[in-house]
Amino acid sequence: MFRSSSLPRALVATAFLIAPLAAAVQAEKIQLPNDSLVAGLPGNGPVSAAEIEKWLANPKNHEVLDVVLPAGLSLGASQITGIQENPLTRAKIELGRQLYFDTRLSADNTVSCATCHHPEEGYARHTKTGVGIGGQTGGRNSPVSYNRILSSLQFWDGRADSVEAQAIGPIQNPIEMGNTHEACVKTLQAIPGYAKQFQAVFGSDQVTIEQVGQAIASFERVIVTGTSPFDIDEAARPVRTLSAEDLADLKEDDPAAHAKAVAALDLSKRHGLSESAARGRDLFFSERVNCAACHVGANLADEKYHNLGIGMTAEKPDVGRMEVTRKDADFGAFKTPTIRNVALSAPYMHDGSLATLLDVVEHYAKGGTPNQNLSDKIKPIKMTDQEKLDLVEFMKACTGPFPKVQAGRLPADK
Repeated sequence: MFRSSSLPRALVATAFLIAPLAAAVQAEKIQLPNDSLVAGLPGNGPVSAAEIEKWLANPKNHEVLDVVLPAGLSLGASQITGIQENPLTRAKIELGRQLYFDTRLSADNTVSCATCHHPEEGYARHTKTGVGIGGQTGGRNSPVSYNRILSSLQFWDGRADSVEAQAIGPIQNPIEMGNTHEACVKTLQAIPGYAKQFQAVFGSDQVTIEQVGQAIASFERVIVTGTSPFDIDEAARPVRTLSAEDLADLKEDDPAAHAKAVAALDLSKRHGLSESAARGRDLFFSERVNCAACHVGANLADEKYHNLGIGMTAEKPDVGRMEVTRKDADFGAFKTPTIRNVALSAPYMHDGSLATLLDVVEHYAKGGTPNQNLSDKIKPIKMTDQEKLDLVEFMKACTGPFPKVQAGRLPADK
C-alpha cells in the first residue's frame, strides 16, 4: 500500500468542517480522495479468476459514482472533465488500477504506468526524465498523473486531448513501453481475470485499446490531492476578518454557522500555514511576485502553455507546444503544472533540469532565460533570500494526502 503524503489524518477527518454543502443527486456520492476505491480486491497475491467473478457479481461495483472533491480542490468542481463520457464505477476504477500497475502492458513485461508515475514519488518519478523499456530515456520529465479529473489536454505539450488518450500513448511509444496496441490487447484478452472484467465493465467479449484507456483514466481521475494546510488556512481567512462583536452576533443569530466558524479557526491554528508559509502565500498571490498569473484556480494551474526559457539555450531546443499547433507563438511553451503536492515530485520543469523548488524560485526571480518567445508573464523579481524560502514553504504547504493505493493484487496469468 502507498500513501504519498504524511499529513495528519486529522486533516481528512475534519475536512468536512470546511467542505461546501453538496446537493442531492441520483448517482451515489462518494468523497475523494477515497481509500476504498483504490484498495484492490481483498486478499493477498495475484487475484484469481474466481475472486474476480465474486467481485463482479456485486451490483454495487457497477453503480455510477458521483464524486465529491475535497475542500479546496472542490472549488474547481465545474472544471471536472471526462466523467460524463466515461462514467466512474468501482469496477472500472479497479480495472484501471490493475492496468496502471501491470508491467504486462509493455513489450517485455518490465514497464507499467507506475514506472514513470509512481505513488511513492508523487505520481511522477525522481529521475530527470522518464525511464522506459530497456533503460531508454526520453527528453522530458514525467508529468504527474493526479488531479487529472480537472484537466483535459495531457502531456507537457498537450498533444493528447483526454486522459483516455494519454493513458494509451505510452504503450506504443518505443522508448516507454515499447509495445503495440494490438499486442497489448491480445495479452490482456488471454488473461482470464482481465477478460472477465472487460466483459463485465464494457459489455464486450473483445478487449479494445479504447477500453484500456477508459479504465486507466477512471483510476487516474480518482487520484486527487486531499485537503492541504493551504486549503485549511484559506477556509479560515474570512472568519479572521470578523471582529469579536461579529462573532458574538453570529453565535446569537446562527449557532450552527458560529460553530463551523470556530471549528475552521481552530483547525487552521492546528494544521494551517506556518508563519513562513503564510508569508509565502501572500507573496505567491501578490502583484509583485504574481505566481498566480499561471498557477491559478482550484488546482493552482491555468491549463495553458508558457515559454519560461527552460532548455532554450540547447543546440536543438525542445519546441514544446509548437510541435502540436505548428504555431510560432507556441515555440518552447509547456503546460503549467499544478502546485498541489509539487513538493513530492522533484525534479522540476519539462526537462527535469531544476532539482529543487528553491531552484525553481531562483529561475523565476532572475526572469527566466531570455529567448525569442519568452512569456511576457516572466519578469525579473527582486526578492530577499527569506522571501524565496517563504515561497518554497508555501508550496510545501499545498501538499494534501493521496488515497492509500494498492499496487499489487493483479490478475493471475491463468
